Amino acid sequence: MATNTGTASCTPEAVFAVLADGWLYPSWVVGASRIRDVEAIWPAPGAKIHHSFGVWPLLINDSTSVLEWDPPHRAVLKARGWPVGSAKVVLEVEPTPGGCTMTLLEDAIEGPGFLIPKAARDALIHVRNVETLRRLTYLAEGRAA
Repeated sequence: MATNTGTASCTPEAVFAVLADGWLYPSWVVGASRIRDVEAIWPAPGAKIHHSFGVWPLLINDSTSVLEWDPPHRAVLKARGWPVGSAKVVLEVEPTPGGCTMTLLEDAIEGPGFLIPKAARDALIHVRNVETLRRLTYLAEGRAA
């Protein structure tokens, strides 16, 4: 799995407050363009966010579902983006004296994206998730302020 780590000057609870608001998903997930619906039980396991990814007019509609939800420590999501495929995304958050450390792990689990050699796939995901963690940090710190 591609692994990214970042720090934030807020509590793990502030990070999970962002994750719990499904309507914020395209604000922190690079590539997500808009939200079409957030199921009422979000972020309970099994709940889905219905989103689009890409750039208009080349948008693809799909969804992300919650596999595990253990705030403020760990969230596991299955992000779908067909025809590219699906990815498993794990976010682990640990408190630190000045805030928290976030570790984001992601890898393709099915579809054509899974066929990309692992080293190349990890490198591409890593670059994308540098910005994903940056956005999540800004949102979490902003909400905590």
